[in-house]
Amino acid sequence: MKQTLFTAAACLRRQTTLLLFLFLGLAVVSCSPDDVWDELEDVLDGLDKADKIPEHITFTSPGLYPEGVDHDALHQRFLVSSLSQGTIGQVSYKGSYTPFIEDDRLVSTIGLRVDEMRGRVLVAGSDPGGTPNSSPETAGQQALLGIYDLKSGEPLHLVDLGALRPGMPHFANDIALDERGNAYVTDSFSPIIYKVNPQGEAAVFFQNKAFATAPGEFGFNGIAYHPDGFLLVAYSATNEIYRIPVRDPSVIGKVELDTTLNGPDGLLLSQNGRQLVVVNNAGGQEAGRVLSFTTTNTWETGTLKDSFATGAVFPTTATGYGNEVFVLYAYLNRLFEGANPPQSEFTIRKVPFAGNQYFGK
Repeated sequence: MKQTLFTAAACLRRQTTLLLFLFLGLAVVSCSPDDVWDELEDVLDGLDKADKIPEHITFTSPGLYPEGVDHDALHQRFLVSSLSQGTIGQVSYKGSYTPFIEDDRLVSTIGLRVDEMRGRVLVAGSDPGGTPNSSPETAGQQALLGIYDLKSGEPLHLVDLGALRPGMPHFANDIALDERGNAYVTDSFSPIIYKVNPQGEAAVFFQNKAFATAPGEFGFNGIAYHPDGFLLVAYSATNEIYRIPVRDPSVIGKVELDTTLNGPDGLLLSQNGRQLVVVNNAGGQEAGRVLSFTTTNTWETGTLKDSFATGAVFPTTATGYGNEVFVLYAYLNRLFEGANPPQSEFTIRKVPFAGNQYFGK
């Protein structure tokens, strides 16, 4: 797929492929053919709206401090997490925020991932400390994966990842999904990546003390799954991206990029695996940027193709819809600074990149 702007024919082909993909998945998980067609009709209606999403979606929820964002094409909304409140909320294209999932077992919600094929939303739960729900028993020691029904928000599983490695610091951060529905979850306070199957059974997928960090320092962060069977993982401590094969995670290698990163946070990979979007939070400073890289050798190396300056808004994560990229302005620096009154407005910003690959969803 060439990295050019969509022609009408190419757009139609891609939309048709997406619809067939979603239809087959829905047919597997739905008991009623009528339900399948109802959902498919919703997607058909939604595709017409993809280009109509505003460039700026500003939503208001005082003190929310969302860290993760993902697009839900089935229900035509964005879902966002909350570092301070431990909830998952929904944001309409018009900027209306409403709570969606409130689970008292979660202190802070970080990265989240919409799994439309299986009707789930997955969220990483942690306790960074210093938030309203934090406690000495959980601060810097919690790594959870909450799995909920995408339509109703009802809980399906709450997986205690930290229990796999007791006595270590923990901070579940971001989530990637493979084609079978396995979730890979990064731990920023310990050099660990977890794997959770669709039944909610967890195991340590990767652990290497060479990636250990000082107390409170972030190591593994954003994560993405490549269709060729490997993970791309941001390592914030040294501003690098690593490539980890799923079949043999011991063969880990650094992705050689032609541009220096500054606080790499969320990763977003195109469906064909050729474009990688890296959100650089820069600690909430003016140097915050969203970078777009491409590769010709399956991410042994990456070449910068586009860059967007966000300013001092602490951008965290990005999501895609069609060939559009959206980044979350989280303002986490204001939370860490103890801003009073707290930040009340947050933004989902369409990134003005030209010639994106297809991100789907």
